[in-house]
Amino acid sequence: MESDVTHAMFVSPPARVLRQVRTSTAGTPTSWMQARIKGKQEVAKGTLFVTFDLLGEQVAFEPGQYFFVTLPDVGHQDERGLRRHFSVVTSPEDRVLGFATRMRDSAFKRTLRELPVGTEVEVEQPKGSFVLPDDTSRPLVFIAGGIGITVFRSMLRYIREEALPYRVALIYSNRDRDSTAFLDELRELEQEISDFRLILTMTQDPGWGGETRKVDTQFVKDYLGEDLDQFTFLVAGPPPLVEGAQRALEAAAVPEENVIAERYSGY
Repeated sequence: MESDVTHAMFVSPPARVLRQVRTSTAGTPTSWMQARIKGKQEVAKGTLFVTFDLLGEQVAFEPGQYFFVTLPDVGHQDERGLRRHFSVVTSPEDRVLGFATRMRDSAFKRTLRELPVGTEVEVEQPKGSFVLPDDTSRPLVFIAGGIGITVFRSMLRYIREEALPYRVALIYSNRDRDSTAFLDELRELEQEISDFRLILTMTQDPGWGGETRKVDTQFVKDYLGEDLDQFTFLVAGPPPLVEGAQRALEAAAVPEENVIAERYSGY
């Protein structure tokens, strides 16, 4: 997964999670840590959720950031190698790092599929600026397509755990229910977070009785009303979804500074 943040706002890192940086033998800090695969779980058709035990290390990160993972060589190679970066799907309060990814036929994904729980890997300190805005007075709208849900799962879990006063609507677009990662958990979060609203659309699911439209200007207005200036929009997912959402918001006269977008490609 590769990401491109087109606009960002910053918040302070969580106060109760201490950052520890490994020191090399030369005495200079390095950003990588040894970790161990803690769990692997299929959370949707073709989507694997992987967590890492940091072996006693603690690391501070903000929900929405990403981190690099380097896998050991078990015989699969291609031009992209065995190092990738992924959005952190876990919350800082989970005390583990995790990501979720669509499984594809690459050396990295084949290796990931074969590695057993307990395998040691290298991870790097999370980084990135696609994070929760500092201002809790403005309502937020998350727009996610497919695997773009990872950043918002991290944010929503953190909002719930810290009882933060954000007001959030999540528009989550997928082809069908089978490919919708964390669907049941998101429904539970809607019940647990008082100011969270979940809006689902399944664009290619004949058995789905709910919304089936793609996210466009009319879709957004139908669910959020005509006064879109009041919201800050965070958009994440494959480039076509993100670009389509940005066009829809632009057509609705949403100011550019109120839209924060991150495109996922190459995952």
